[in-house]
Amino acid sequence: MSGHPWPLFDLRLRTPRLELRLPTDDDLLELVRVAREGVVEEGRTFFAVPWHELPSPAFERQFLQHWWESRGSWSPTNWSIGFAIVADGQPIGIQDLMARNFAVRKTVVSASWLGRAYQGRGYGTEMRAAVLTLAFDGLGAEVAESGYFEGNGASAGVSAKLGYVANGDDVWAVGRHRAVEHRLRIGRDGWRRDLVPVTIDGLEPCLKLFGVGELDPTEWATF
Repeated sequence: MSGHPWPLFDLRLRTPRLELRLPTDDDLLELVRVAREGVVEEGRTFFAVPWHELPSPAFERQFLQHWWESRGSWSPTNWSIGFAIVADGQPIGIQDLMARNFAVRKTVVSASWLGRAYQGRGYGTEMRAAVLTLAFDGLGAEVAESGYFEGNGASAGVSAKLGYVANGDDVWAVGRHRAVEHRLRIGRDGWRRDLVPVTIDGLEPCLKLFGVGELDPTEWATF
């Protein structure tokens, strides 16, 4: 076998300033530190699950456990890939891309976070453009969905730049508080692919793991 037995570890998305890659355990330890230093302003609700508010060491343990579980639960029909966002060699946040029954639905969902020290630099646009390029040009998606909670102007701005349109609202109970999420969608013909140049390396060995093509028994065990 050539390459990594889990080829997703060799997948790279690159923008002018960022590299997106599947995080190693060393990357996760650095991302724990970045997240612990702050992701949103205190008292703001930008996530359906307020994971960033947990005390230490529960915060660190839950963070690591989430990523280990995500690796172990991967399926070509139900996948979630969280890319480490790397700037100048430093992991600074996460860009998620998720899908269920992608082979049939051709729809992906994205979510993300950046350490507060790295916000306001335009990284959010580059990292979202990277996963849209993966989804539409690499995997053949037809629709990408996203959303932002009321008050998250930075996320709203990124979505507007890239061409998303409104797709209704959801209401969440975050702890004991009511939080409104504005849902968005974008089609493969509507996104601003010219906004950020993106290159993708190492995708071909990963395609079947994303549900693009049929896996035979030598490639994926179902028991």
